[in-house]
Amino acid sequence: MHPVTQTSVRCGGWGAATVCSLVLAAMAPTHAAGCAFEPQGEGRVAAVIGARTFRLADGREIRLAGIEPVGGAKTSSTAALAAVIAGHEVTLSGDDDSPDRYGRQPAFVFLAGSGTSVQSMLLVQGEALVSTEVADRDCSATLFAAEAEARRARRGIWADPAAIKNAESPGDILAGIGRFTVVEGRVLSVRQAGATTYLNFGRNWTRDFAVTISRRVAAALEAAGIGLKSLERRRIRVRGWVETRGGPRIEVLRVGQIEIPGGN
Repeated sequence: MHPVTQTSVRCGGWGAATVCSLVLAAMAPTHAAGCAFEPQGEGRVAAVIGARTFRLADGREIRLAGIEPVGGAKTSSTAALAAVIAGHEVTLSGDDDSPDRYGRQPAFVFLAGSGTSVQSMLLVQGEALVSTEVADRDCSATLFAAEAEARRARRGIWADPAAIKNAESPGDILAGIGRFTVVEGRVLSVRQAGATTYLNFGRNWTRDFAVTISRRVAAALEAAGIGLKSLERRRIRVRGWVETRGGPRIEVLRVGQIEIPGGN
């Protein structure tokens, strides 16, 4: 990784000194590499549009791949992104540069001369969550390590004890319907109905929280060493988009959505 000095990072606006120190902390070797895919070009950041979207001087709109803004704090997250990249030269990488339906190019983004992604910088500040879309194992591990560091230090979203929703409080989870959310709790039972496996966190399926897993994803989890029946009575952490089907639900689409805290 190339060294990056504090003077190479613009620190303006809110809590400049704090932003600088956190960005520099994120540039430690722990969070280097991991998400360096095929080059997708470079450019100068002309405008920050949202919590994970910005425009280059050549007109391209870029969406930060691999992360989701933290729920209810998009203004703060947009400011955090601006503090890191506004006006800077950046390089882009990714395994697919096809624009999304809004015309934005998804990419992992690096400040010129840095080996640490902007995604990792935001995660280590507690201004983003690792998304469900990262399939590459090394990249996923890099991003989760940055998120875990912020959680340990209680930075950003993690300063709030309720940042991880309690699976035993379905009302709190439902309050975030349509949002990307992290939920933790003990699996009460594992049941299969047709091609779907349910991880139930309560006895009342019309009210309590549950995780749904298709047969295809179940096979991928098994291949990754996560036996679904073995999760019964274990404490797990799951992330994804909250929806409602009776009670609150999160559908697991990828292996990385399920974590076993402490390997318990």
